[in-house]
Amino acid sequence: MIQPIRLVINGASGRMGRALLALVREDKRFELVNALVSSSSTHNGGPVFADSPASLRYTHEWSAVAANAVIDFSGPDGLAAAIDYCSAHKAALVTGTTGVDAALQARLHEASQHIPVLHAANFSLGVAVLKRLLREAAAALADWDLEIVEAHHSRKEDAPSGTALALGQAAAEARGTSLAKDAVYVREGRPGARRGGSIGFAVVRGGDVVGEHTALLLGQGERVELSHRATDRSIFARGALEAAAWLAGKEPGAYGIDDMLQDRLQEPPHPVVRFRRSL
Repeated sequence: MIQPIRLVINGASGRMGRALLALVREDKRFELVNALVSSSSTHNGGPVFADSPASLRYTHEWSAVAANAVIDFSGPDGLAAAIDYCSAHKAALVTGTTGVDAALQARLHEASQHIPVLHAANFSLGVAVLKRLLREAAAALADWDLEIVEAHHSRKEDAPSGTALALGQAAAEARGTSLAKDAVYVREGRPGARRGGSIGFAVVRGGDVVGEHTALLLGQGERVELSHRATDRSIFARGALEAAAWLAGKEPGAYGIDDMLQDRLQEPPHPVVRFRRSL
């Protein structure tokens, strides 16, 4: 019998943390062993599942109990603590925490020498496929103009989104360049004709849009549009759980969602079921 993956969720009271908790209690692949919140959280000390007789409670303290994997959606300080815990217990670390500075990025890199680490800006499997498709299209249509348009809810503070920037970087790398050289983030007034090879970004903010990303490859007389629209925030939690299930037990290293997709591509195809009609 396969033992469930012992899982810690760091940042359990946040929007992503709550989505993860809602899914993980029904997911037989996992056993939730800790749900971490900040010491000032109103959830601290309360039951994780109010309708369950189980004794698991939110806490701001890392348990000495060893886990197989940690999913982190906290903040820079929380991520630093997660790195310490995972390094000490040889646990896999899946993190979607943003605002990671150079020093913390260096710590993630150092940790990946000893444990498996997967850090992603977006855990949607659909977005991961979009990035793969865009990489191929951008290389094949290297002389076409490229615009990345993204839309999010009115409360989102950063622009362009981390996902839009990741898409742009994938396209730039496919063309042998970088966003530092070829990105255009703002156009106003009379900016003049478009510079060849540039990668433009356009941002929409409003309402309750979960997340939409479209890459426009524009040639002469034709264009290609690659789009992804998220309509339910739980897709990101599902993707993070898939990543944790895949990453647990892997060799130390720095991994991405793309690596998980590549593994899926190498799996044998599902058998085709053929029906014989009776006469």
